Amino acid sequence: MIRVLVADDHKIVRDGLKRILASASGIEVAAEAANGDEALALARSGDYDVAMLDMSMPGLSGIDLIKRLKIEKPALRILVLSMHGEPQYAARALKAGASGYLNKDSAAEALLGALRKVAAGGVHVSEAAAAALLQAGDKSSHDVLSDREFEVLRLLAGGLGPTEIGEKLHLSVKTVSTHKARILDKLGLGSTAELVRYALDHKLV
Repeated sequence: MIRVLVADDHKIVRDGLKRILASASGIEVAAEAANGDEALALARSGDYDVAMLDMSMPGLSGIDLIKRLKIEKPALRILVLSMHGEPQYAARALKAGASGYLNKDSAAEALLGALRKVAAGGVHVSEAAAAALLQAGDKSSHDVLSDREFEVLRLLAGGLGPTEIGEKLHLSVKTVSTHKARILDKLGLGSTAELVRYALDHKLV
């Protein structure tokens, strides 16, 4: 029996995932979490084969959550479900310790196949993401950003201010501003407006 921890901040998404998983033999949704902090607490206190995580949730999420889970539970397999189909998200998730990356647009059969593959010790990336990863190589300028800088870039481009980003990532406003300055410098951008245009051009938001 594959014991799954489902983490997504939208209840309707969790309910949908539970229905899909309940329809398959040999798979049990053992727990669910509405945010990253809950997911980490559940992983610490329980025993699961796979954690199925949304990439963007309130509080601890994304790359930080993947890294923390792998530190706390090295044997736990992680399958990321994300609205972002771009290769940079998949590459960073896998580098952080995820075993699979699947776009939320995928069919139920693809989800079950990815889950079983990850639970069995394999690595899953959708064909589209794999092709994009191969095509992208190291060409993207934002590959030079650290994981934290990349997350700050994404949130800035999404319209959040330094104070909001600080609260979401548990950072001081000064630290967020420092990250922003480094991002602008590394990408050769002169303003927040240029940063937003860059993010849109590269489909980061």
